[in-house]
Amino acid sequence: MKNFRHITAAILALSLALTLTACGGKKEETPVESNTEASAETAAEKYLIGINQYGQHASLDNCRIGFLQGLEEAGLKENVDFVVDYQNAGFDDNVNAQIGDAFSAEDVDLMVGIATPSAVACFNAAEDKDIPVVFTAITDPVQAKLDSGNITGTSDKLPVEAQLDLIRQLQPNAKTIGILYTTSEPNSVSAIAEYQEKGADYGFTIDAIGVTAQAEVTQAADTLIAHKVDCISNLTDNNVVGVLAAILEKTNDAGIPIYGSEVEQVKLGCVAAAGIDYIQLGKQTGQMAAKILRGEATCQDLPYETISEYSIYVNSEALDAMGIVLPDAVAQKAVESSEA
Repeated sequence: MKNFRHITAAILALSLALTLTACGGKKEETPVESNTEASAETAAEKYLIGINQYGQHASLDNCRIGFLQGLEEAGLKENVDFVVDYQNAGFDDNVNAQIGDAFSAEDVDLMVGIATPSAVACFNAAEDKDIPVVFTAITDPVQAKLDSGNITGTSDKLPVEAQLDLIRQLQPNAKTIGILYTTSEPNSVSAIAEYQEKGADYGFTIDAIGVTAQAEVTQAADTLIAHKVDCISNLTDNNVVGVLAAILEKTNDAGIPIYGSEVEQVKLGCVAAAGIDYIQLGKQTGQMAAKILRGEATCQDLPYETISEYSIYVNSEALDAMGIVLPDAVAQKAVESSEA
């Protein structure tokens, strides 16, 4: 791994912008993390970090924000010690791969993949050059085959049993939980298997409907509504989360509560969630990345980490709209998250 970069941010931005424009790449209009205006003098001798975020929604945004905070907490300051090229794939797998290839062509010091598809794209693009890759927001790195090689990071494995217990406490008479998931996303496939394995222990039947693309999600939600499920438990599935607002409109009209998987989904209108803090997950990832950049450790030295702490988030307005009474035992440990 190289210790310093001797390339200006202006040259990098121009080259990568031309590459992604040619292949239809999507870049967030005003990324706070972008350093494309840095001068040649200030851009020299800094680590160059390429961040590939699969799409834009609050959970993944929080991972990126937390990642930068983690680097700073580890003593690396943006524009002083490192510059960032942040790219957003817009949930497009072709663009996602092109971003990874562009980072490899620019010979970045570190690639960061936010969500499984982006981590896979970065890993594939970095392998020939042995560029280290750090991932975050991946539920099952083993299932995604990202648990060995010059790659490490953090897992956002869902606390499935805690979620099942929460649903049972809030809906004592519920029998069927509906779940929407993307069949090609290893995170979601792994989570579905765990729900199906453990659901019966809490008296639930799992009605899972798979989709192959984001365009199919709202139609699949209609199917779950037609099946008269008692509630829906949302995963961290990017295709589903990307259209969660549209799903909530349908389920609210049908009187079916949705349980989120983290706080941002609850803020959006889900009734509750047993979920993790994605800012904290990002911080944990950034601290790992700092060790790699400084040469204090390699990816192989740092096995991927799974965040173990979770919180109970509730949206009182959404609960009231569904006629769900929050038990005292849950209320005592719940974090109110009704305000976006």
